[in-house]
Amino acid sequence: MTVLVTGATGNVGSAVLRELGKRGVPARALVRQAPSELRGAAEVAIGDFDHPASIRRALDGVDRVFLSSADGPRKVEHEAAVIDSAGGVDLLVKASTVGARTGSPLAPFDWHGRIEERLRRSGVPHVVLASGFYMTNVLAAAEPVRAQRVLPAPAGAGRVAMIDPRDVGAVVAAVLCGSGHEGRTYRLTGPEAIGWADIAKILEVRYVDVPPAAAREQLAAAGTPRWLIDHLDKVFALVRGGALEETTDTVRVLTGVEPRTFTRFARDHADAFGLAPTAVVH
Repeated sequence: MTVLVTGATGNVGSAVLRELGKRGVPARALVRQAPSELRGAAEVAIGDFDHPASIRRALDGVDRVFLSSADGPRKVEHEAAVIDSAGGVDLLVKASTVGARTGSPLAPFDWHGRIEERLRRSGVPHVVLASGFYMTNVLAAAEPVRAQRVLPAPAGAGRVAMIDPRDVGAVVAAVLCGSGHEGRTYRLTGPEAIGWADIAKILEVRYVDVPPAAAREQLAAAGTPRWLIDHLDKVFALVRGGALEETTDTVRVLTGVEPRTFTRFARDHADAFGLAPTAVVH
């Protein structure tokens, strides 16, 4: 079996490659250029979502596919290009998100919903993995955590069942290498619902609850795209309302291993947060 991994240099895609490597499964990475970190980890297929011929070449001889791409206004077009060329594969596993729905007021949720609809219409055997909020999103606040010892976020007292992308990668590998998953949608979360005040305690910093309007202004000043400002504003409104608290046991059921806690994530990323690993609260 050979697996094509798109989004191979992303947080989840790179985790998928590592997990497939542990299993001894040949992998091919679709990338625009060959980064050094892929050497020895996968066969490299140079290509681009905007060039269908390169996608078809990457799919040649492939049995299964992991589909992931960066969020952005062309996400539907990009992932549809892979789906439309994947008619001969045994299984396609799509990275999606909790809340994916065509017509959602949150643009990335709408994009994922439209892609899922395209996948269902395609006839390609598939599995959808609807992941919760990634723990790696907290790394966006690493600089104020390091420099000012504060964790700013417009999260109020909301709690989120965050998941480590490495656990998503483990589920992807388990599904790609397993059987009996076709047609399923799995909701993936971490083991606990955690709030930003809890995260600040783990990092031994102070949580600053930023007013939503101020958060929008700060993102705009940093040059953040308008669609992403709007999306983050709506995501944190969901957080404050408790809409992302629900946990599942899917990671454990599919991999046999408990998903990582945020404490574990913080310990593994202590350098980014300016901490000694031993400083992380257990």
